[in-house]
Amino acid sequence: MQTASSEVEAIAQILGIQFFNGDVDEAVGLMFQHGGLLVAPSGTCFARLREDERYRRAVLAADLAIADSGLMVVLWRLFRRERLQRISGLKYLKHLLGKIQGEGNRDVLWVLPSERAQEKLIGWSRRQAFPINTNYCYVAPQYGSEVEDRDLLGLTEQRRPAHVIIAIGSGAQEKLGYYLRKNLSYRPSIHCIGAALGFVTGDQVAIPDWADRFYVGWFWRLLAQPRTFVPRLSRGLELPWLLWKYGQKLPPMRTVAESEK
Repeated sequence: MQTASSEVEAIAQILGIQFFNGDVDEAVGLMFQHGGLLVAPSGTCFARLREDERYRRAVLAADLAIADSGLMVVLWRLFRRERLQRISGLKYLKHLLGKIQGEGNRDVLWVLPSERAQEKLIGWSRRQAFPINTNYCYVAPQYGSEVEDRDLLGLTEQRRPAHVIIAIGSGAQEKLGYYLRKNLSYRPSIHCIGAALGFVTGDQVAIPDWADRFYVGWFWRLLAQPRTFVPRLSRGLELPWLLWKYGQKLPPMRTVAESEK
């Protein structure tokens, strides 16, 4: 990790990633103070550490990683008898938006997955008295395995927002955030929060606060959209084995033989 985490003692290294182990307001404060790249890997993302070199590089290079996965937090407690404070992407986003609004700083560039997501965001902003200029909204294209976006890079350099909120889904968003941090001439706060923005604006099925608090947001989404989330959740079945086998260590990339099984 880089500048933000260099002053943070409350960290827990899990699968090679240094997770922030403080409360949500501390995490938001660090990003406001230092900028850089924040990631929030969910339980279904850890298998990518062994499959996608570019994703692996981006997550390991993040300035702050928060423990979005309730399953990871519970398993770490069971396997290692160590407490890790969970900060879901949704909780982080709500506190981030509250701080941005409270300080009167609306200099935010929004990176969105679709035109519908942009419409939902604008509608939410009007209801919440949180003005958003559509010139600060960017609908991302479908990225391949290598994520580069010179249009977004140019827009960010032109607007020079203090915050870039990337809500295009895990995998691509971490690589996009890493690309921006490496190539921008200044250091904004880049927040990779995935579907959390859709939960807030109504573009995704809303997760009640109690469900998020008790680590069952994934179950809520499963009930609402089983065809979409059953395949994703099956990816999370690898997490217990990874934690048991590798613990704090970064898992190796899959070999060709393993990938062909």
